[in-house]
Amino acid sequence: MAKSEKKIDFEESLKELENIVDKLEDENMNLEDSVKSFERGVKLIQECQAELEKAELKIKKLVDDGSKSETNIL
Repeated sequence: MAKSEKKIDFEESLKELENIVDKLEDENMNLEDSVKSFERGVKLIQECQAELEKAELKIKKLVDDGSKSETNIL
């Protein structure tokens, strides 16, 4: 699997985002590194949002399935 396709852990992504924010807040960082870090941060945010959306859909399906089961019992 190519590195760009490698799925990373959600919590690891959040930690990396925190590190990026810390680096971007550092006034000694040059413009080129700032832009690269920002681009990486945007990519991580998109990946995290996709993972959250997947989790939300799973939870919604579980809740909906549970509601249907309760209705069938009653």
